[in-house]
Amino acid sequence: MMRTVVTPWQTALFSRLNGRNSPPSPLILHFRHSSTSFSSPKTPRLSMAAAAQSTTQSVSAGDDANVFQLIQSHQEKAARLPPVEEIRTLLDLSVRGTLSTFSQKNEGYPSGSMVDFACDADGSPILAVSSLAVHTKDLTLNPKCSLLVARDPEDRTDLVVTLHGDAIPVPEKDQAAIRTAYLARHPKAFWVDFGDFQFIRIEPKVVRYVSGVATALLGSGEFSNEEYKAAKVDPIAQFSKPVASHMNRDHAEDTKAIVQHSTSIPVDFAYILDLDSLGFNVKAGYQGENFKLRIPFTRRAEDRKDVKTLISTQEGCFSTSELPSLRMVKSGLGRGESR
Repeated sequence: MMRTVVTPWQTALFSRLNGRNSPPSPLILHFRHSSTSFSSPKTPRLSMAAAAQSTTQSVSAGDDANVFQLIQSHQEKAARLPPVEEIRTLLDLSVRGTLSTFSQKNEGYPSGSMVDFACDADGSPILAVSSLAVHTKDLTLNPKCSLLVARDPEDRTDLVVTLHGDAIPVPEKDQAAIRTAYLARHPKAFWVDFGDFQFIRIEPKVVRYVSGVATALLGSGEFSNEEYKAAKVDPIAQFSKPVASHMNRDHAEDTKAIVQHSTSIPVDFAYILDLDSLGFNVKAGYQGENFKLRIPFTRRAEDRKDVKTLISTQEGCFSTSELPSLRMVKSGLGRGESR
């Protein structure tokens, strides 16, 4: 049974992403996880210029209270993956984390190591470890361990997942499949075939998660091994890097216009961080502050081609006169598919 604690997160309006504390602010956000649902209201089609103009009218310069209300209202309704699917997807796409073991040398104390990993088909982390490594010696005596993975290591407020489990050697019959899965994530890891290396699997017992300002709607909680393994990896998230790279390089102004129209906040800039089948996350700036926002799609994306359509026509930002720009966006995203 899922044991999830979902409480309102209290945090300053803007989260600085440079690791420094935000200045004191009287504005506090209270977010809860929202249900994953869609509504498709009939809204007038606005050009990007008109969208920018309307958002400027919605938020006066320095009107922090109005900004707070607009962000809170928008983010509470933004469609997101269910927490367990978001966690399962994050771990599947991640390649590095912090392994904690019980120290053999300093008995009773934990020991931490940065390790590369890949997930198998069930979501269990796979490590290639050397018999000479301290953490390998620790696990030989006590297989209980944890693996911590941060979605954005530079932003302590973003999603952080800790998987607790037991490290067990991969049996001979599974070696070939596990080697293939590991090298798919780490193609230059030639050392996996060295004599002192072996593959180990961390069998999950419980998976815990916590998030702050950036993903405050997610909340915090934990999932059992069965719940975690039953969750699906989002099929669209794998396209995050090529899509975000293209949009941020060639269509930054389009992304800014989409964010402005979707949130009614006249952001100074916005670029895409990642995406999934229900929407995408952006880093945006407003009056010298940086923050993260969730921009939902108008419906679930079915495949990568559908992502192109949804981003290009997001929230009706594009008018007929701007169709040449629209075609450029779709064409650019399409070229990325053959890469």
